[in-house]
Amino acid sequence: MTTTAEHDAAAEARRGAFSGRRVFILAAIGSAVGLGNIWRFPYVAYDNGGGAFILPYLVALLTAGIPFLFLEYALGHKYRGSSPLSFARLSRRSEGLGWWQVGICFMIAVYYAVVVAWALSYTVFSVTQAWGDDPNAFFFGDFLQAGDPGVTLEFVPGVLLALVVVWVALVAVMALGVSRGVGATSVVFIPVLIVAFAALVVQALRLPGAASGLDALFAPNWSALGDPAVWAAAYGQIFFSLSIGFGIMITYSSYVHRRTDMTGSAMVVGLSNSGFELLAGIGVFAALGFMAQAAGVAVGEVATSGIGLAFIAFPTIVNEAPAGAVIGLLFFASLVMAGFTSLVSVLEVVVSAVRDKFETSRVRATLLVTIPCALFSTVGFSTTSGVYVLDILDHFINRFGILLVAVVSMVVVAWVVRALPRLRDHLNRDGSVPVRGWWIVLVSTVTPLALASVLVRELWAVLEEPYEGYPQWMLLIFGWLAAALVAVAGFAFARVPWRPETRVDGYDDEDDAVTSDAAGRDL
Repeated sequence: MTTTAEHDAAAEARRGAFSGRRVFILAAIGSAVGLGNIWRFPYVAYDNGGGAFILPYLVALLTAGIPFLFLEYALGHKYRGSSPLSFARLSRRSEGLGWWQVGICFMIAVYYAVVVAWALSYTVFSVTQAWGDDPNAFFFGDFLQAGDPGVTLEFVPGVLLALVVVWVALVAVMALGVSRGVGATSVVFIPVLIVAFAALVVQALRLPGAASGLDALFAPNWSALGDPAVWAAAYGQIFFSLSIGFGIMITYSSYVHRRTDMTGSAMVVGLSNSGFELLAGIGVFAALGFMAQAAGVAVGEVATSGIGLAFIAFPTIVNEAPAGAVIGLLFFASLVMAGFTSLVSVLEVVVSAVRDKFETSRVRATLLVTIPCALFSTVGFSTTSGVYVLDILDHFINRFGILLVAVVSMVVVAWVVRALPRLRDHLNRDGSVPVRGWWIVLVSTVTPLALASVLVRELWAVLEEPYEGYPQWMLLIFGWLAAALVAVAGFAFARVPWRPETRVDGYDDEDDAVTSDAAGRDL
């Protein structure tokens, strides 16, 4: 017989573990704080009521974001496995949900690395303002060499080189393991990211016109609160910004010591993520206010999000602002750090699942995952057509991959497996935030209905008008087909049997003892 503590020690030695709660929280924050916090939230808030948007945003955080975070922490922490293994230990019928999430993470890693590579290149470009007087023409022309939407195999050397650097760094971090790689990266990058972005905000607030930018962002339009689309935008933003729904937080919480305050940790992560989004909004719109004043136009005419904000608007600001090179370095370095920590978390979902399924070494699992990812990434997205494929894949995987699997997983856990009461009890065992019946109501009813409404709106928008006017064949292959493929492949992979050494059926993290054979394997 081996005690639970001895079994935990053996499992941690095999799978890896965070060295403490602080490291886990920093890693979770590193996953949550990504590119979307910087280039998506400010414009979403501005476009949905300005200061009034804070109300639906907070409601969404408290009724959907943090409750869902509780759910994923409970699954990973109780069942001590990657997303597929945790779902399998919950119920063999639900294992496919975990592999669906793994497929989504694989897809995201393939194209997310490309954006990090762009940001890395632009960090260097900031020193000399290599984009010249026309950042738009430089980005799509000289840098990406993008032609008309389509598919080509004409490689762009500048993008390819930066992408190789990113993947080499990723392989090194992932191979080092949970503590020395994933955890250590977050321990270093997150404090540096916060300091760098705070410095950027200070620089932006000193620019002429910054006040008009902040007024545009925070001036409340209270009538917007009567628009259902504004509330849907709030729930969508919270969901996408917290890195929930695709297995990251399940995986990360499985690396935390058994007697850990998971609800308190979730509150820290959720509120820290929202705090950074608010900081990002201040910095971005202060800079946009300067840009608008310099151009002699209203802030609304220069406000944008996503790629346009990062690689066109900000280089324009850098060109015209005092100490522009400093602003550029801080902004693009922040993008690199935020993107890299998020990318590490996405890859960890896949690496952890491969390790659990095949009981293989960390290095071997890393190579099995990162080499195909890197090949797809470099071949598919360092070409002259890469930006269009990336845009389509990102839109469809986020909307009809992450959103859909999140809604389905909540319905399965709440209504099919009926596991919420025991997950609630697990959270309450050591949690500092008591979880009561309100959580079960939110996770089983309110949150899935809210996310389902967002999903329906996104589906209607795409069916009503082709996304960004792309050719239908591109939307079919890189959009609908890609989103469907990860789901089908996930449930197909769930049929592959687990190795005998992996304890799946009848697993309970609260067993007082674990029976082992002479070789120390769980029976």
